[in-house]
Amino acid sequence: MKTEGRNAVLELLKTDKTIEKILLEKGAQGTLGKIFAEARRKNIRVQFVDRAALDRESETKRHQGVIAFTTSYEYADLGDLFGGAESLIVLCDGIEDVHNLGSILRVAECAGADGVAIPNAKGASVTEAVIRISAGAAEHIKVAKVSSVNYAVDELKKNGYWVYALEAGGESIYGADLRGKVALVVGGEDSGVKRLTREKCDGVLSIPLFGKVNSLNASVALGIGVYEVVRARLQRTDG
Repeated sequence: MKTEGRNAVLELLKTDKTIEKILLEKGAQGTLGKIFAEARRKNIRVQFVDRAALDRESETKRHQGVIAFTTSYEYADLGDLFGGAESLIVLCDGIEDVHNLGSILRVAECAGADGVAIPNAKGASVTEAVIRISAGAAEHIKVAKVSSVNYAVDELKKNGYWVYALEAGGESIYGADLRGKVALVVGGEDSGVKRLTREKCDGVLSIPLFGKVNSLNASVALGIGVYEVVRARLQRTDG
């Protein structure tokens, strides 16, 4: 859903509605500057675009240099994701592509994860496109929006989770002990898991690569990761 116009968007920012992103005309000043400041305070993603882009997005043709996008999707709180002794949670660190996020939700739901956390300000959100790409998985798995991935890592560790970054240069995932309460952090398409986030994690787990391409798609890497967690738990049950 789109909200257009300066006063309308300012009023929207006073509510608790989930704002996915705000398009602002480049060179924002005056009321537009206030909108930008309030959006930054609330960790809402802001994109600066030219007037032609706003004209294309506008339904009313009276956007006044700003359009806000809201969603009816109901996000969970991070604490709602916490599970029992064998809990699995996925953290997305800068996943911007809606196809990747949709696939991640599908993989996480199929693996029985307790939920997925995404940052409030940076990265893709759960839109109609993401729900469609997830093949409906988004309707069956909890998704929490957090102020930052680093905050989520700290909270998970406080609540007994072992948090691992899926990233090159770490321990082979095939030798890791993935029993108990585990959270896996998957990084953005180009940047991977950010340095500070890696440092906050309990470890870095890597997937061996033997071809000429030096990285895997984020959702593919996560698929391997979550099913290694599943395998570890099945072995524990069998044993």
